[in-house]
Amino acid sequence: MIGAGIFSAAGPASAAAGGALLVAVVIAGCLALLNALTMAQLASVYPESGGTYIYGRKRLGNYWGFLAGWGFVIGKLASCSAMALTFANYAAPEFARPIAISSVFALTLVNFFGIKKTALVTKTLVTIVLSALAIVVFAAIGGGGADPSRLWHITEDVGFFGILQAAGLMFFAFAGYARIATLGEEVIDPKNTIPKAILTALGTTVLIYLIVISTAMMCVDTKTLSLSTAPLVIAVESGHFFWLSPLVRIGACFAALGVLLSLLAGVSRTTFAMAANNDLPKFLSAVHPIHKVPHVAELVVGIIVALIVSVADVRTSIGFSSFAVLIYYAIANAAAWTLSPKERKWPKWLCGFGFIFCAVIAFSLPFASVVGGVILFAAGTLYFFWNK
Repeated sequence: MIGAGIFSAAGPASAAAGGALLVAVVIAGCLALLNALTMAQLASVYPESGGTYIYGRKRLGNYWGFLAGWGFVIGKLASCSAMALTFANYAAPEFARPIAISSVFALTLVNFFGIKKTALVTKTLVTIVLSALAIVVFAAIGGGGADPSRLWHITEDVGFFGILQAAGLMFFAFAGYARIATLGEEVIDPKNTIPKAILTALGTTVLIYLIVISTAMMCVDTKTLSLSTAPLVIAVESGHFFWLSPLVRIGACFAALGVLLSLLAGVSRTTFAMAANNDLPKFLSAVHPIHKVPHVAELVVGIIVALIVSVADVRTSIGFSSFAVLIYYAIANAAAWTLSPKERKWPKWLCGFGFIFCAVIAFSLPFASVVGGVILFAAGTLYFFWNK
C-alpha cells in the first residue's frame, strides 16, 4: 500500500475535497478495511488464486466472476497508466508522455524475460518510499512555511459529494491491502493473524498518509496542490529546505516504477488466466516456450497501457481505476453476502454495508471516469454473452 499512490492521488483528491481532504483519507481507509475483511472471509473459504474472479464464479455465477475479472483487468490497466505518468511527472514533467510510454515498454520487456520483483527489492523500495515521505515531512514543516490554519480551510464549493469523490480517488492509494487476505494457507493461525495483519497494515498506512498529506496542506493551499503533477515536491519547495526536493522526486520515481512492474505482471497474468478459461480471446493464453511467461498477454497489456498513457492524464487514470476496482469489490461483497453462518467470520451486515459503500463511492467519482467505466463494463457484458 505504501507506494506510489500517495505521490499521485493527493493532487486530484485535493481538487475535489479541498480542506476536507483528511476526512476523505479516513473514509478511503475505512472502505479499504471493509473490503479487506470481506476478501479475508472469502479467501478462507476458497484458498486459491484468482480473487473475486473465483469468488464471483463460485458464489454468484460465471457472469459475475467474469465481470469481476474484467473490472480488475481494465482497472489495473488504468492503474498502470497512472503509475507510468506519475513516474514521468516526478522524473521530467516537461517530457512526461514520451518518458511514461518508454517506461511501459521497458518494464514490459523486463517482465517478458521473467524477471520478478523479489522480497528484497520490495523491502528496498518501501524503505526508499518511507525515506522520501520522511523528507517531505521534515523539509515541509522545518522549512518555515507551515501554517496549521490551512488544514481546515474548507470553502463553500466543497460539499459532501466532493468529499466522497476525493475518498474514491484516495482509495487508489490503498491498493494492495487485499493481498494480505489471500495468505490463509501460508500463515500460522490465519483466523486471528490475518485480521490483525489487515488492521495493523491499514492503520499504519492511514496514519502515514494523514501525516504526509496534512504536512503538505499546511505548507501549500489545496488549490495549488490540486494543480500540481508532483504535489509532494511543491510542499518541500515551499520552505528553506527546497534543495531536498530532488530526493523526493527520486523516491517517487522508484515507487512508481516498482508498482508499475508489479501491475504489468499482475494484469497480464489475470488476462492469461481469463483467456485460459475462455473468458477472453484464447490467443492471450499463450506461454513462451523458453521464458515460461504469458508473453502475448504481456505484450498486449503493454501496448494498451502505452495507448492509454498517450491520451489520458493522472486524474482520469486514477478515477477510472478506482471506479473499476470498486465495482470489483462490490461483487466481492455480494459474494460474501451469500456465505453461510458457518463459513462467516464477521457479521453479514459488514459485507452488505461494504457493497453499498463501494457503489456510492464508485458513482461519486469524476463524471468522465464513471461514464467510461460504465461503457467498458457494458462492452465486457456484451462480449461475455456473445462469446457464450
